[in-house]
Amino acid sequence: MNRYPRLVIAGTHSGVGKTMVTLALLAALKRLGRHVQAFKAGPDFIDAGHHTAITGRPSRNLDGWMLGKSMNREIFARGACDADLSIIEGMMGLFDGSSPVDEKGSTAELAKQLAAPVLLVIDGSAMARSVAATASGYACFDPQVRVAGVLFNRIGGEGHYHLLKDAVEAETDLAVVGYLKPDPALTIQDRHLGLMTAIEQQSTTLVDRLAQAAAETVDVDRVEQLAYQADGDDLFPIPVPSKEQTGGRVRIGIAYDPAFCFYYKDNLELLEMLGAELVRFSPMNDEALPDVELLYFGGGYPELYGERLAANVGMRKAIRSFAERGGAVYGECGGMMYLTQSIRDFENRSHDMVGLFPAEAVMSKTTMTLGYRVLEMSSACLLGAAGTRAKGHEFHYSRLEATGPLHYACVLTDAQGNSMGRDGLMVGNTLALYTHLHFGSEPAIAMALVAAAQQRIGAR
Repeated sequence: MNRYPRLVIAGTHSGVGKTMVTLALLAALKRLGRHVQAFKAGPDFIDAGHHTAITGRPSRNLDGWMLGKSMNREIFARGACDADLSIIEGMMGLFDGSSPVDEKGSTAELAKQLAAPVLLVIDGSAMARSVAATASGYACFDPQVRVAGVLFNRIGGEGHYHLLKDAVEAETDLAVVGYLKPDPALTIQDRHLGLMTAIEQQSTTLVDRLAQAAAETVDVDRVEQLAYQADGDDLFPIPVPSKEQTGGRVRIGIAYDPAFCFYYKDNLELLEMLGAELVRFSPMNDEALPDVELLYFGGGYPELYGERLAANVGMRKAIRSFAERGGAVYGECGGMMYLTQSIRDFENRSHDMVGLFPAEAVMSKTTMTLGYRVLEMSSACLLGAAGTRAKGHEFHYSRLEATGPLHYACVLTDAQGNSMGRDGLMVGNTLALYTHLHFGSEPAIAMALVAAAQQRIGAR
């Protein structure tokens, strides 16, 4: 019996529609009563959030560059161990990654690490027999990547579908599992960091329409059969139930609302495994902080909610007071922006923020920063001793304009080892990064955060 049925949903290129295909398949499988576990290849938070909203199970990120083979397999086994099957949504095109000359960080690399078959999504809207060349090329490019099937997206009707199906089946042995029609109702609004987040667009109607669309034109049973073709279950470690470590339970406040919702599930679980109790609070809506020893502000869209964040003066004052009394505060990207003096949004409106750092975060649609990062502590800080290294990624449309001296605790390099300057604004017991870190790349940083919270208990 296959212990881990699994299937990678990959695209020929970015924008082919693999996210909507993935969501439709997840919804259709859920409707059939399957306990389906979703994963997202690469560092994207937003797609994973939509997976979670459909399946009711936390979607997890897997990444060949940030995490490596062993950690990817460990995270996969932990998430999939009690599921009927797993669906892994790829990133960009199947063979696109952190380098143009090798597979590092690509969906193809991850498919090989997981020994998972691939369902290739092709936008067939303007194609005929050439689709066979496309499918054949992707299937043959790397013989170690097992492209098992094809699904066409944006197909107008049965006639066009059968033309494409016949072309692929005449030239390859790939399973053609169906197609999805172009449907404006099956869309999620896009914006500067990607799709709207699941927390902002919670719609059972959309989920129902996705499930129905897949049921009408996709052979969902055959998709499931492809997942059961996966072998190599012996590659994965046997998940061991986590045991809370001793040393005193601490409470960590997790900022969570539409402004702050970018968190890796495994980051939060690692903190819990180390003895932390996670307490959600909303900087947008709550009037007071929970009783905690550390505050964790994830990324998100504070620039879109600047007016509401600024209006919650009591919360902003409470956070500043907490930090000035020595409380530990950790922020990433949007969380870091919130901890500055102000955010200037895309309409050039300035909104007062917490004010721990003498800087303004200024939004600009022409200053996108995107890429993998290696973060190294140049001095001891909330994340550990000098020399500690961890991996993550940057993706933002803002820049910092200093209004006073800024102290940085970290240096950055990109995936190729090139210097990317400094990161890690530090003041007192507060540290804030532009980089989103995955604690799985260096679990010691999670240990350092919990230790900082424990020191706060001792200081009370």
